[in-house]
Amino acid sequence: MTQPRPFALPFWSPPEVEGAIARALRHLEARRVLAYPTETVYGFGGAIDQESVAELVTLKRRPKGKPFLLLMAGSDMLARLDLRLPAYAAQMAARHWPGPLTLVLAGGDRRVPAALRGPEGGVAVRWTPHRGLQRLIRAHGDAVTSTSANRPGVPPAMAASEVVAQWPDAVGRDLLLVLDGGRLAPSAPSTVVDCTGTRPRVIRPGAIAASVLRESAPNLVGDS
Repeated sequence: MTQPRPFALPFWSPPEVEGAIARALRHLEARRVLAYPTETVYGFGGAIDQESVAELVTLKRRPKGKPFLLLMAGSDMLARLDLRLPAYAAQMAARHWPGPLTLVLAGGDRRVPAALRGPEGGVAVRWTPHRGLQRLIRAHGDAVTSTSANRPGVPPAMAASEVVAQWPDAVGRDLLLVLDGGRLAPSAPSTVVDCTGTRPRVIRPGAIAASVLRESAPNLVGDS
């Protein structure tokens, strides 16, 4: 008997998103990995507890010491994560969230596992503007981890079919659930700003230019 072909769960229209929520939440509760559309590329992620993070590291074959991003569906989730938002970071967030701005914040010692931290101890977070993903994160009630859903050396996935093609065994064994939000349009990555010091610092140029960010944080260091 032939094995059924791995498939992705529709996650495009509002009714499809609502129909996928219950299964996606069960997958998160089982400490397994989701692949989902974002505003840029398809991402891998899951819950932020240590067991879920370990599953993500194993599936992605992520090198030790390379942190993950956290995606939120509202700035109120920062308090749940116990992260500190300096005044200058709050000003940037007020203007550019939800949107392509990733902030690296201090704090979270009681909530965020060490594997999610950068080399200097900061935690990278972004309020995603993707409506379907926002709905899922809100239903989950907490941030989710995020990294690009592709094998090393392969371009980031822009469609669910590309994820399934690269990870058919994990999908077939229900270790990976792929949410199909359609083919994504090419876009610039988020701008990443380190907000753990007294002055914000651009550490990865991206969709929002430094000159625009300085309208909210005049003492920003770096360029993009």
